[in-house]
Amino acid sequence: MNGIIKNFMHYRHFLAENVKKDIKLKYRSSYLGIIWTLIEPLLEMIVLTFIFGTLFGNNDKSFPVYILSGRLLYSFYSGSTRSCVRSIRGNSGMIKKVYVPKYLYPLSSILSSYVTFGISLIILAVVSLVLGVYPTWYIFGAIVPLILLFILAFGSGMIFATIGVFFRDFEYLWGIALTLIMYTCAIFYKVDRFAASGKEWVLNINPLYCIIKNFRFCIIDGQPLELETCLYALTFGVITSIIGLIMFNKNQDKFILHI
Repeated sequence: MNGIIKNFMHYRHFLAENVKKDIKLKYRSSYLGIIWTLIEPLLEMIVLTFIFGTLFGNNDKSFPVYILSGRLLYSFYSGSTRSCVRSIRGNSGMIKKVYVPKYLYPLSSILSSYVTFGISLIILAVVSLVLGVYPTWYIFGAIVPLILLFILAFGSGMIFATIGVFFRDFEYLWGIALTLIMYTCAIFYKVDRFAASGKEWVLNINPLYCIIKNFRFCIIDGQPLELETCLYALTFGVITSIIGLIMFNKNQDKFILHI
């Protein structure tokens, strides 16, 4: 364990530089740069609110915050895992020339996405205050679903980074799977009908939905975390991370033959 920590600390500066590079590359061709991180989710919120709020007769003043919160968390998970699929192949030139622990590449993809995600939370705070959705003491509990979100993304990312080296079409298959995941995250619809019919379990088997739901409890509803779904998401994330690390460590020496 000490060896792993020492190895990580030795390459921490490389990790930091790689995170910066990923962020710069993401917005390199954009005139607005990282400001687009704030504008994009705001525009999407306006469109989705108009479609699923105004046209469907939902006049709840917190509905735009409901949509934006779900959209931000889902977009981080979607974007970070997509980046992880390409992380090893995308850095093939570096991997062939210089030795760096290979797990740093998917990790930097997740961290760079997490940084931009953190910046985008600013617009969530602004929209909440403008619409009169004021924070309560329970907002401090939001750190729990945010940590769970990172664990889930890390575990998934390590698995997908490994698969992506050997099966290049996986990126497209994962894109299709993300569409299904999006619809089971209740991003732009309320779950009242599911709860009334006793079918909310369809959503609760999705750990990402469990995380989004608890995040909304803290920032919108002013309610405590739901322990059961938090534990489920934590268990799912930890198991996924363990599997991902084992898969990655077992196959990383073979990467050079396939990139």
